[in-house]
Amino acid sequence: MSEIVAKAESFVTELLENQLDPRFQYHNLRHTQRVVKSTKELLNFYNLGDTENEKLLLAAWFHDTGYTKGTQNHEETSCAIVSQFLKEHKYNPEDLTQICAWIMATKRYHEPSNLHEEIIRDADASHFAKKSYWETTDFLKEELRELGLADYSGKEWRDINIKMFRNEHQFYTEYAKENWEEGKERNLKQLVKEKKTEKEIAKKEALKAKYKSESPDRGIQTLFRVTLKNHLTLSDIADTKANILLSVNAIIISVALSNLIPKLDNPSNAYLIVPTGIFITFSVVSMILAVLATRPNVTSGQFTKKDVEDKKVNLLFFGNFHKMSLADYEWAIQELVKDKEYIYSSLTKDLYFLGLVLNRKYKILRSTYTIFIIGIVISVIAFAISFHFFGGTDRI
Repeated sequence: MSEIVAKAESFVTELLENQLDPRFQYHNLRHTQRVVKSTKELLNFYNLGDTENEKLLLAAWFHDTGYTKGTQNHEETSCAIVSQFLKEHKYNPEDLTQICAWIMATKRYHEPSNLHEEIIRDADASHFAKKSYWETTDFLKEELRELGLADYSGKEWRDINIKMFRNEHQFYTEYAKENWEEGKERNLKQLVKEKKTEKEIAKKEALKAKYKSESPDRGIQTLFRVTLKNHLTLSDIADTKANILLSVNAIIISVALSNLIPKLDNPSNAYLIVPTGIFITFSVVSMILAVLATRPNVTSGQFTKKDVEDKKVNLLFFGNFHKMSLADYEWAIQELVKDKEYIYSSLTKDLYFLGLVLNRKYKILRSTYTIFIIGIVISVIAFAISFHFFGGTDRI
């Protein structure tokens, strides 16, 4: 590295670190260093000589220093900065003119007229071919937003980049075409793939939304699903209530058999026979009714092909098919799913008969709770009367 290039590196590094607006997340020292590195890669291939290499490296170091003064005409500002720097170091004026021309060649839409301009333009856009392109392009998008120049959505920014890759940008040097073009195409394919994937997802979501809004079946299915679930929940509640009554009455009878009944053979406790009998009788009746509320009905478990063809059998209830062979049941289900009306008819029957079962359970449970309450009240009254009228008499 020549002495002037080393001084330029120190000057530009200090300038961009201290005087560049931090909102420049792309056009900053990191970008400049990347351009210088790519310029060196191209120069190593073309071997233009020390003087030409030096001038191109100076152009690479200073090409974006104008951003320290703002975004407008930053190439001209960069030329002014490099001119002042090189004049202070007694640099050849003719070489300075060439350096400024190469900096101006980095303007957008400029068509290079010689190899030097091709090198600086390819180095400036080398990130298109790098794996770091995705991070770099995000920095540029964020920079534009923070500077108030443009605020693109992710989709808009991707489309702009695809357009840039396809219609605007090209590598000019043979080295870049041979070594960098493949990386650029790989990044372009990824951009196109993301766009295609997003379109497919959007299309699927649109179809899904359309199906939800236009399909009446969805509402019908929800109706059956919610109603059947509610019925099953009510059935579980009824079974739980019956089990509570069974447990309570079982405990009552156990206590009566172990503590109360053995004392009745004593003539002095004869007055307890009637209230005890009432107490146990009501408890036994309550238990019987609780068992009847949860007692399952036995069904035939068989159907004929004619039943299926006539749509008279509900294939969704196990009690109608538990004795059938697997082959017959598979055939019946295949016939069922062919006919949407048959499916809804089966669901309706399932719902209807489940409602009948619930009606029976809750009627019996209501009677059971009523009898249990009446039994408790009558038993307590009977015990109270017995104790009051007979409890104080002389016992034999």
